[in-house]
Amino acid sequence: SLITFANKVEDEDYEDTALNKTWVLAPRVHESDVTNILNTLLKGYDNKLRPDMGVRPTVIETDIYVNSIGPVDAINMEYTIDIFFAQSWSDSRLQFNSSMKVLMLNSNMVGKIWIPDTFFRNSRKSDAHWITTPNRLLRIWNNGKVLYTLRLTINAECYLHLHDFPMDEHSCPLEFSSYGYPNNEIVYRWKRKSVEVADQRYWRLYQFAFIGLRNATDIMHTQSGDYVLLTVFFDLSRRMGYFTIQTYIPCSLTVVLSWVSFWINKDAVPARTSLGITTVLTMTTLSTISRKSLPKVSYVTAMDLFVSVCFIFVFAALMEYGTLHYFVSNRKSSKNKKKSLNQRLSRLFMGIIVMSLQKSPVIDVGPGSTLIQVNNIAHLQEQRDDYGYECLDGKDCSSFFCCFDECRSGGWRQGRIHIRVAKIDSYSRIFFPTAFGLFNLVYWIGYLYL
Repeated sequence: SLITFANKVEDEDYEDTALNKTWVLAPRVHESDVTNILNTLLKGYDNKLRPDMGVRPTVIETDIYVNSIGPVDAINMEYTIDIFFAQSWSDSRLQFNSSMKVLMLNSNMVGKIWIPDTFFRNSRKSDAHWITTPNRLLRIWNNGKVLYTLRLTINAECYLHLHDFPMDEHSCPLEFSSYGYPNNEIVYRWKRKSVEVADQRYWRLYQFAFIGLRNATDIMHTQSGDYVLLTVFFDLSRRMGYFTIQTYIPCSLTVVLSWVSFWINKDAVPARTSLGITTVLTMTTLSTISRKSLPKVSYVTAMDLFVSVCFIFVFAALMEYGTLHYFVSNRKSSKNKKKSLNQRLSRLFMGIIVMSLQKSPVIDVGPGSTLIQVNNIAHLQEQRDDYGYECLDGKDCSSFFCCFDECRSGGWRQGRIHIRVAKIDSYSRIFFPTAFGLFNLVYWIGYLYL
């Protein structure tokens, strides 16, 4: 019976193990053995001292798995990222001899060994996940290698250069290094050349599209020493769909709407004035709304340029009718004054002619002229044709711009420009659409392809 019991105990202490397709008995490790290993490792272990202190720098191999990115806050110039951050290093004090090659431990063991003082330099807020238990993992190999991973959600700074907004592209960095150990104490290295990312379909980027990422290693010089700085750059490109619907299309349609006044009769003052003022106020509202999604930067963005030019076109359309109405109304009042004055002069001349006819005979010299005898002096008065015109009071027909139909003679020299006020609407129907089309051509080619 003792032999049977001994054989039974031996069978319980061994488990079947497949080795090269041959089944052999391998020793089974009990929980008490793991406890003894940990107690042995921690006996005399000082977690305040880094591995190989005073001998050589501790090499920390890092790796990042990106779970999600977003959203990107353009107002505060920061972005949110959810990552699994892994660090591995060698600690000769944690070597052990056992049939177990690796000890898989939970977060309770983390505070009992030395871990790097890594921190994220450009983070504004970092949170470790603690539900339902601390999301940390610790593994110790029998050769002293340690793997420490944890899950973090970080709000990191990303200074956005918005000169090309909303056609801008950005590289948002995530920087980390040791807080107190310079490069002669701790050296950080990338475990892999590239950083892994999860499925992008569930990322909350909204306005941005993820282009790719790249990692870099640099040395940061400070007063306390030189530190190894590792950085991951996340390249993002802004999607224009939202801004096209909310800003570009409404601004363009408002500009086109302001051109309707060119086809309305110039005498319809209320219609053209109300249309011009409405479009100007609409552009003011659109320019205010377009700035709400941006920080208060002091430079001009691409959207500011587009909205400003649209506002200028709308305002110019209103000023065009103001100019037309001013000159047309002044011309009519001047014509009325001249007509009244001519009537008075004609009555005076008729009186003089009647008095002269009573004293002297009238001799017809030819068609279009009359010889009038006044005080024995003959005057030849040329009758003005019905199409004879004069410039408005105070205007010179030889000026650079002659803006009246009456200026027909003596005013047009070589190189002068002839503009008729009555045809300004006709000119505007061609000039405004052509100018706005050329602006859009230069604008979109310049920002999208240059």
